[in-house]
Amino acid sequence: MADRSELTSYEYRKLRARVLAESDVCIVCGHGAADTVDHIVPVTKGGARLDPDNLAPIHGVHGCPVCLRKCNSEKSDKPLAAVTQLVTSVDWFAGP
Repeated sequence: MADRSELTSYEYRKLRARVLAESDVCIVCGHGAADTVDHIVPVTKGGARLDPDNLAPIHGVHGCPVCLRKCNSEKSDKPLAAVTQLVTSVDWFAGP
């Protein structure tokens, strides 16, 4: 099993809070209310563990309240391009 001790570190928790303060739009489904962050390039595929540019909002264990997807589970350790992103009539990524 991979060492994931960084997920409980103070530095990671600060980065997570910063990423979620900047945006709560999920990188998988595009809906708001993301409650955790995920590595865009998985650590298992060479992604940086604590690089803020490699972290993005994603819906965690409770899933998306809008489309009910389990975004983080669906993404798993796949690159973002390998995950089917939701196409909606509203461009949620555009921001306010």
